[in-house]
Amino acid sequence: MEAVLFDLDGVLTATAKIHAICWKRMFDAYLKRRAALHNESFSPFDTETDYKAYVDGKLRYDGVASFLQSRGIELPHGTPDDDPDQETVCGLGNRKDRMVGEILASETVEVFEGSIRLVHWLKRRSMRMAVVSASKNCGAVLAAAGITDLFEVRVDGVVAERMNLPGKPAPDTFLHAAGMLKVAPERAVVVEDAMAGVEAGRSGGFGLVVGVARHGNADALRASGADLVVSDLGELLPESEQF
Repeated sequence: MEAVLFDLDGVLTATAKIHAICWKRMFDAYLKRRAALHNESFSPFDTETDYKAYVDGKLRYDGVASFLQSRGIELPHGTPDDDPDQETVCGLGNRKDRMVGEILASETVEVFEGSIRLVHWLKRRSMRMAVVSASKNCGAVLAAAGITDLFEVRVDGVVAERMNLPGKPAPDTFLHAAGMLKVAPERAVVVEDAMAGVEAGRSGGFGLVVGVARHGNADALRASGADLVVSDLGELLPESEQF
């Protein structure tokens, strides 16, 4: 293999929980208002089932649309410039993004030590590496974690929007990263913790798809197409490098 393409949240940094919290806060507030307006019962967003099934690993607006569709809710799509208070798909997505930004501005970004040790080990062996994330906050998270310089290429939500690349589970963002590294997909490894990301790696024809199951979802990752599933990336290091 000539390159490794890493997802960010939940793979390199412990920021997936921040996204899950913000998705829940945003959706629950919206759903409560909608239930009161239509005299319906309130059914909250579930950070396990709803998060993994509809938003995890996806571009922000795709995640909003996917979850709303699961509840039979139709909203105008709007535009990326929509105010966070607008009740459009983009408005709700921007509302969630504002929440994430507020948390990132006030909290330290935690990295997964096993993942970073693996990245350093690969870098010492001249492995080409990229970060491929659906998040538009990817650059800020990498900088806050102090790991920006470990990766040659970053393809995130900002790049996907600018290049009009479909988000995961479509393979386009991974394929774009491999192209920037000038490495054929079959000579690259995809590392993901989300089912949508694993599906993207498999459908993109990548040589190896590694799933990171930190929350007991190993079977779901295998079913989505992971060739190998670990609970921590440190498990992939040679025994002499583990401690």
